[in-house]
Amino acid sequence: MITLSINGESHTVDVEPETPLLWALRDTLGMTGTKYGCGIAQCGACTVLVDDQAMRSCQFPVSRVGKSKITTIEAIEQDEVGRKVVEAWVAQQVPQCGYCQSGQVMAATALLKETPKPTEEDILYGMSNLCRCGTYNMVAAAVRQAAA
Repeated sequence: MITLSINGESHTVDVEPETPLLWALRDTLGMTGTKYGCGIAQCGACTVLVDDQAMRSCQFPVSRVGKSKITTIEAIEQDEVGRKVVEAWVAQQVPQCGYCQSGQVMAATALLKETPKPTEEDILYGMSNLCRCGTYNMVAAAVRQAAA
């Protein structure tokens, strides 16, 4: 049994210590907003915040979480920065298929928490999640709007 702090609540999960956080969230706790993409921590669809840092949950074992605070897309609007990011995402009409968007929103929130006024270079390097629809220009526009 492993206890995790997720979205401000304590959750105990009965999983193996090496279980990726993604599967504890999705399969054990039913928090399906965090998506499975590539399974090798490259695409970013599985991004969550661990102590406000973007983390690819598909390769992050629950045993490494410890006492860290996990935030998922289900609660991102409870965070002031996260709420601004979501508002900008809607205003800029970022999603097309939408599959990668929860990870994109989480990455953008982490970027803006670390760098509240990002440069174009900060956005380029900070937003490394993949989008098969190619909405990168809209993502950058939404990050700029949320930072304004």
